[in-house]
Amino acid sequence: MKKGIIFDMDGTLWDSSPMVCKAWDLAIEKNGYSRAPITIEEMQGVMGKTMDVIGQILFPFVQGEELKKLLASCCTEENAYLREHGGQIYPDIRPVMEALIEAGYHLYIVSNCQSGYIETFLDYYQMWDLVEDIECYGNNDKQKADNIALVVERNGLDAAAYVGDIQGDYDSSCKAGVKFIHAAYGFGTIDTPVPAIHSFKELPGVVTQVL
Repeated sequence: MKKGIIFDMDGTLWDSSPMVCKAWDLAIEKNGYSRAPITIEEMQGVMGKTMDVIGQILFPFVQGEELKKLLASCCTEENAYLREHGGQIYPDIRPVMEALIEAGYHLYIVSNCQSGYIETFLDYYQMWDLVEDIECYGNNDKQKADNIALVVERNGLDAAAYVGDIQGDYDSSCKAGVKFIHAAYGFGTIDTPVPAIHSFKELPGVVTQVL
């Protein structure tokens, strides 16, 4: 039986929000717009949403093609900035992932991010050896539930659990038909009782109860 663990990015594997704020502020300036600097709280509040929704929330003064252009610029600056500076990875990610692989689990990442974001994370922390497949909204414009289901199907998983930190992650896992584990140390809460971890090192013990 092939079992997979699919990870969210922001609030689950790392917190890149301070770096992303700096990169987006730079993109806003380069594109000639005037806006108060994006706060960490604002950025954390939209992380996990698709890019079109983020644009509507953070840039209500820009519409249509101009908004798409601004968001594309933000994503370009963000990937470049993170590739140089990284983000704040949560403790114990590599040793726990290594232990999960040793226990027979297959590991994946699915996020609502832009193309290149997951790759930047894996490049910066040299973790390509741990993750078998990735997918994101920026690659195919699909919602998170669809991409979770896509990864499950593409990799022939018999059972899977999604590890995420916000309500949208739980809703997406339900829609995709996989189990859910709440990264309760992240950015959000879940409106129903679910299996949860309060640090990444708790994951192996909880996974055995879920899968």
